[in-house]
Order: sequence, then C-alpha cells, then structure tokens
Amino acid sequence: MHCDAAPAVLGMDVGGTSSRALVSDLSGRVLGRGEAAGGNPNSHPADEAVRQIAAATRTALREVDPARVRAAVIGMAGVSKMADPQFRELFEREWARLGLSCGMRAISDCEVAFAAGTPEPTGTVLIAGTGAIAARIDRHELTRTAGGYGWLLGDEGSAYWLGREAVRATLAALDRGEELRGLTAAVREALLPDVPEVTRKQLITAVNAEPPIRLAELAPLVTGAADATAADIVARAARVLADTAEQTRAPGDSTPIVLAGGLVAPGNPVGDALRAELADRGFPTPSTAGPGAAGAAWLAALDLAPDPTALHRHLLPATTP
Repeated sequence: MHCDAAPAVLGMDVGGTSSRALVSDLSGRVLGRGEAAGGNPNSHPADEAVRQIAAATRTALREVDPARVRAAVIGMAGVSKMADPQFRELFEREWARLGLSCGMRAISDCEVAFAAGTPEPTGTVLIAGTGAIAARIDRHELTRTAGGYGWLLGDEGSAYWLGREAVRATLAALDRGEELRGLTAAVREALLPDVPEVTRKQLITAVNAEPPIRLAELAPLVTGAADATAADIVARAARVLADTAEQTRAPGDSTPIVLAGGLVAPGNPVGDALRAELADRGFPTPSTAGPGAAGAAWLAALDLAPDPTALHRHLLPATTP
C-alpha cells in the first residue's frame, strides 16, 4: 500500500482495564481492531500505559499501511497526562515506531462516549460504571462536568456507590437486630463467608480492610437481587444519576443525552430505572453509547468525511434511541 491509498482514521479508547483501537476508512468500513490491557496513565505507570496503548494500536494496524492513517483521536480518562513531558515523550516515541505520521488529538473519555452515542455536536453524556460523571458537550468539546469526584467524595449512582449503600443497608439491618436476607445476606456472604453470625464491628472491619475497589465489586449483588432493599438502592441510584445529568442542562434543553457505562446498559436494573426517571423529568429519549474506539475514529474523521452523519450510521449503527 502507498500514501495515495484511500485515507483511514484511527480511534483509541483507553481505560483503566482495557485499551481498544479501531481503524476505519471514510465510508465506515472497519479495517482493523485491537485490544490490550489498561492504558490509563492515572492508573498505571507511564511506560506500561504507553505499552498497552501501542499494543492495541499495533494490532489494529496489522493489515493497514500506517501511511493511510490521516487523523487519529485518543480518548482516555487520564488525558491530562498528555501534558506531562515524560509521558508525552514515551508516547511520541511509540507513535513513531508504529509508523504513524498523522496528527493525534487527545480528548477526554466523556467526549468520546458522547460521540459514540450520537452524531449531534451538543448535548449531555452520563457515564455510570465503576465511577459516575456527567458532562456537557458543545460542538464536540467538553465544556462542563458534574460529579466524577471519585469514590471517596462522590460518584453517586456508581458501582462504588451501590456497593457502599449495600453495606450500609446490611449494617442498618444488624443495628435493628434483623435477620440478614436477600441483599444483606449476600453482602455478608461476600465479605465474611465463614462467619454465619456477623456483628456490625466485624462487617465494618472487613470493609475497611479491603481496597476501595471492593465496594464497586459488590454492585452486582444489588443489581442481581430482587428484594425491597435492592430495589430501593436501584431507585435512589437512578434519581441521583438523573440529578447529576440535570446539572449540565438548562430547563427545557432538548439536546441529546447519551448514556455510557456498564450500569446504564439496557437490561441493567439501574439503566432501566434511570431511563424511566429521565422520561419522568422530560428528558429526550437517551441513546446508548457504542464502542468508544468507534466514537474516537468518527471524531478523527469529522474534517475528512464527506458525510459525517452517514459515517456515524455505519460505524455506530446501534446507538439510535
């Protein structure tokens, strides 16, 4: 292949647990995909983060001449690290080794998630997974955020929050002298499996002895339970997530809202409750973000594609409400 072959674009979606890359031509035909371990530089050492980003990209380029790639966008939560000289140097060195000479734009994961859900330039994206954040996007750029303070200071409605509320409900049941059933019994079994008669002190000690991520790992107990305690936590999660999204919108705003993250996937009780809550508040019907790497590739193609809306339909066909 040569430089005059049909142009291509590269999109990368980099998180704490996985790094994904996608190469597409301007018609939306996917030319290559790649995946590697987490490359968020806020979660991993700089050299390891760059190594994983490069590994995903190298796989995506396996059957594509790098000279075809005319533009690239990388979205990641730790995007501010691109300003760090050490990280930037490592990244640019790997970029050159990959044979890429095009420009590369680094943006937040919020901008990528919004683009992965709609071709519209302006609206709200609400991400709820391990953490939770809402962002206002104007002309494809992030202009405002709400929430996203992290597990200790906020992230209401996130997996961290769900796990914490499940533990709090278990402690409240113990304080009332109630038998642990349903969700509260599942929490006891997850944290103290060999202690049939748990005390509040034992439970508090067990939680504090674990790394914070352990709270987030309890979230499936909430979404998988069918009792009133779990239902109450799910309903409250939907309300606080809607509150977070509402902070990024003016009254009567009809611009799109995009939902992203594991907790708001269709079929997840939190996602279903959130959609009902948003409808009750008069929000437009939300769309669900597709693959972030495809959203990043679409953003990379914006100034190159003759019909960006048609390109979005091809790259992200399942995102329409």
